[in-house]
Amino acid sequence: MTNNQSATTIAKDSVKKLTTNYVNTLTDVLKQLDSEQVKSLVDTLLTMKANNGTLYLCGNGGSAANAIHLANDFTFGISPEGNALKVEALPANSSVLTCLGNDIGYENIFAHQLKVKANSNDILLVLSGSGNSENIIRATQQALDIGMKTVGILGFSGGKVKPMLDQVFHFEVQDMQISEDTQVIVGHILMKALYNALREAN
Repeated sequence: MTNNQSATTIAKDSVKKLTTNYVNTLTDVLKQLDSEQVKSLVDTLLTMKANNGTLYLCGNGGSAANAIHLANDFTFGISPEGNALKVEALPANSSVLTCLGNDIGYENIFAHQLKVKANSNDILLVLSGSGNSENIIRATQQALDIGMKTVGILGFSGGKVKPMLDQVFHFEVQDMQISEDTQVIVGHILMKALYNALREAN
């Protein structure tokens, strides 16, 4: 066996092990998800919709991308006919983010948007692996000051933001990528549940 062949064999074995471990870990982590908790949030979101409220989402890095992704699903996926949620992903506008980050600090990029736009009929959904990002904590505090309901999908220990939230989907996993996976999975379950609920209501 040549050195190149040996390296290829090792790489294949390593990737196979990584893949198996990743799938097994994600499967085990998702067993922490409680369907009653999902149902409770679906009801809360439908009440928000009935009160003409808006769902705001925020997160950093991959969680920011997930916030934008889920805003799309809640805008169109739950009702292609247009009977969907009013929703906004706070990380989506790069001009706003760079303005606020430059002028008043990155820690305020989400909180300031809520201060300007949100009201007590709205809901904030924070997506965070650690739960310790200062801009997530400040956004949550701003939402509470406004009188909004607050929800989070968190990983690791849940961090400082966990006790601040009204409802928490906390997946205790020490892995950022799997934590980010749970955000999209919970979001997609919510999308399907909302789709079904709105269809049944009609």
